[in-house]
Amino acid sequence: MDLASLQSLLSSVAGARVACVGDVMLDRFVYGEVTRTSPEAPIPVLARTREIAMLGGAGNVARNVASLGGTAALAGVIGDDAAANEALAMIGADARMEGHLVAERGRPTTVKTRYVAAGQQLLRVDAEDVRQVGKDAETKLLNAVRHATADAGAILLSDYGKGAVTQAVIEACLAAAKASGAVLIVDSKARNFARYGAADIVKPNAAELAAATELPTETDEQVEAALARALDLSRAKAVLVTRAAMGMSLAVRGVGVLHFPGRPREVFDVSGAGDTALAALGLALAAKASPKDAVTFALLASGVAVGKAGTAVVLPSELIEAEIAAHMAPAEAKLATPAQVTAKAQAWREAGLKVGFTNGCFDILHKGHVAYLAQSRAWCDRLIVGVNSDRSVRALKGDGRPVNDLESRALVLAGLAHVDLVAPFDEDTPLELIKAARPDVLVKGADYTVEGVVGHELVQSWGGEVKLAPIVEGYSTSAAIARITEKA
Repeated sequence: MDLASLQSLLSSVAGARVACVGDVMLDRFVYGEVTRTSPEAPIPVLARTREIAMLGGAGNVARNVASLGGTAALAGVIGDDAAANEALAMIGADARMEGHLVAERGRPTTVKTRYVAAGQQLLRVDAEDVRQVGKDAETKLLNAVRHATADAGAILLSDYGKGAVTQAVIEACLAAAKASGAVLIVDSKARNFARYGAADIVKPNAAELAAATELPTETDEQVEAALARALDLSRAKAVLVTRAAMGMSLAVRGVGVLHFPGRPREVFDVSGAGDTALAALGLALAAKASPKDAVTFALLASGVAVGKAGTAVVLPSELIEAEIAAHMAPAEAKLATPAQVTAKAQAWREAGLKVGFTNGCFDILHKGHVAYLAQSRAWCDRLIVGVNSDRSVRALKGDGRPVNDLESRALVLAGLAHVDLVAPFDEDTPLELIKAARPDVLVKGADYTVEGVVGHELVQSWGGEVKLAPIVEGYSTSAAIARITEKA
C-alpha cells in the first residue's frame, strides 16, 4: 500500500461503525527499576515508579477502532468491582466509544497486571474467573450485542476464553452479520474453530493455528498446510494467521493463500498487537476496502503497536509516519523534529528505557567523537543527539565553519549504531531540545563542569543526572582542519 492509498483508506474508515464483542479486560502495567536482588529469595526487587491501566481484550480492540477514526460499540461482561468502574470510566471518556457492558454480580473483572523494568516484563499476574457467564448475564449480553451490532459494518468477536463468548453469543453475532451484511471476524484462543460457524474470517496467531490443527507453522509451506487444515475443520470463509515478524498469511476458501511479509520493527511490547490488527482489519473491511488492502492495513497498524509500551492504541498520523519511514534509508529514519523527539522519548520512557541526550557540532566526525558517543550510549538505553544547524555552528566557530553542511553531519551521526535519534537545532544552545527530550541522562565532555552544562538544572529537577564523558586526547575537528590546511 503506497502513501496515497493509505491516506485514502484512512479517510474512508473515519466514522465507520464497528461492533466489538467478547471478553473485556483491564490491562495494568506497573513500571519500575531493578537495581538489586531480594535478600529473601533469588528474585529481582522492583522499585515502583509509575502505574497505568487501560482497556484490554475486546476493550482494546474498541480502543483501537476509536483511535483509528471509527466508532466502536463495545459489548461484553465485567464484574461488580473497582476494576469495572475503571473500565466504565475509560469508555465514558472516549467520545468514539459506546459501552454496552453487562455487570455480573459476584464475578471479578478480568485484570492482567504486568510488572516491567528496562523494557522487559518480569511477571504477569492475572485476576479472573474463566467460568462461562450465568444465564441472566448471558441474556443481558445478547441484548447488548443486538444494540452494539445495529448498523455496524463489521462485527469483531474477541474470544479469550474468559467466559463471555458462549455459543448463544456466537450465534447472535452470526445472525446479526447475516441480517445486515456486516463482516464477522473472530479472534480466537480456542482450539476448535468450528464453533464459530460460517464466520467471514477467523484470525489466530501462529501458535494458536498450530494448536488448532496440530500442524507446525514455522515456514510458509507449513503455514499453508495448516491453513488448509483449518478450513477443512471449520466452516469459516477465510483464515488469517498473524505471524509476528514473518507478517500475515490469508487463506480464502476456494481461492488459495496469500502471504503478506512483515517489516523489521523495533519491538517494545507485543501486548495487544493482535487486538490492534483485528481493529484495523475490521475497520478497513467495514469501509469496503479489499481484503488485500485490509490485511496490509492491519499489518501496518500492528507493526506500529509493537513499537509502543503496554496495550497501546495506534493513531492515523503514526501509520502515515511509519509508511514514510519504511521507504527511507535507515539513517534518514533516525532524523527527528523537536515534536518527534518528544513523542519518541516518551515512548521509550513508557517502555521502561533510560533516555540519554548529548549535543554538538560534529563537523568532521573523528575517533574522539565515536568514543564519546559510545560512552554516552553506555549510560542510557536510547541516545538522542542534538546537532547544531549551520547558522549556529558559524555563530560558535566563526566563518568557514561548518566544513560539512547540516544534512551531511546529521546523516553521518544517524548512521552510527550508538545513536538512536538525531535532532537538529538552530538556537545557540540546545536548551529547547533538552526540554523536548526530557532526558534521564544529559551528557557532555569532561572539558565541562556539571554546572557549566546547558540544561543541567532542568535535568536534575526532574530526577535526571548529568554525566561527563572522557575526551580522547589528540582528536578534534580544529586539529583535523589544521592538518588538512597544512597539507594543502
